[in-house]
Amino acid sequence: MIEVEHLSKRFGDVTAVNDLSFTVRPGEVLGFLGPNGAGKTTTMRMITGFLHPDRGTVRVFGHDIRTEPLAAKAMLGYLPEGAPAYGEMTPRAFLGFIARVRGLKGAERRRRIDAVVERLALGPVLDRPIDTLSKGFKRRVGLAQAILHRPPALILDEPTDGLDPNQKHEVRTLIRELAETSLVIVSTHILEEVGAVCSRALIIARGRLLADGTPAELERRSRYHGAVCLQVRGGLPADLALLPGLAAVEHDPRFPERRWLIPEAGVDLYPKVRDFVAERRLDVVELTVERGRLDEVFREITR
Repeated sequence: MIEVEHLSKRFGDVTAVNDLSFTVRPGEVLGFLGPNGAGKTTTMRMITGFLHPDRGTVRVFGHDIRTEPLAAKAMLGYLPEGAPAYGEMTPRAFLGFIARVRGLKGAERRRRIDAVVERLALGPVLDRPIDTLSKGFKRRVGLAQAILHRPPALILDEPTDGLDPNQKHEVRTLIRELAETSLVIVSTHILEEVGAVCSRALIIARGRLLADGTPAELERRSRYHGAVCLQVRGGLPADLALLPGLAAVEHDPRFPERRWLIPEAGVDLYPKVRDFVAERRLDVVELTVERGRLDEVFREITR
């Protein structure tokens, strides 16, 4: 596992990371969330040994990143933000260089390179300079070097930032596949990433840990958790506002006929709305229940 204990880092008068502690176990895809400047990238750099903390420790499968850096880094695959690489190199040359750095030799080196080239569909661009590649292919090259040595832990910093929807889908599919054999930490400010690939999420702001839970647990903190979206033909009866357990009725100007019925804390509102609709024989267009809104939870926590 990866164990982070009381990690702190300052840059002059700015505290980038403030007493951060968490553990990630094999099989987890951890979404590391926070607004821009929250300390996500600084934390990733300390976990991977590219930056030394002022205080605290990081252990990667039992190896302290400061006292056993080579052993710890051998267990890690790292995709830095922006997927930096040597632009004048081709993907073939770059992956060969990374393989040598990782200590891969001979037939094993060739097998590993061939495997990641096939997995990430790099064949069409294998001999083109990296600087000439699209963002999507550059990100694939970055992922290829991260998984080349089959690490048990992957650290991916903003892996889909700047990609188009098709490219995001491809990268997310790959992350889910990699999670079958590795623990994965995905640092991102894109909330849709959490529901797409993560089994757990941490939210940080100003370098401090503010929330830790599964996506469903975080959604349950939303005031919209259990809210009922209702639309009927002919408009809603005025006495709907008197429904027991109803805290508020909201509407979105984009959908003038819909209403969101917000429950009081701890109230299961759906059966009450269902019975209300049935008793009055309303012509229902839509009747659904919300799981909760992660963007609202994120704003409330990080505000």
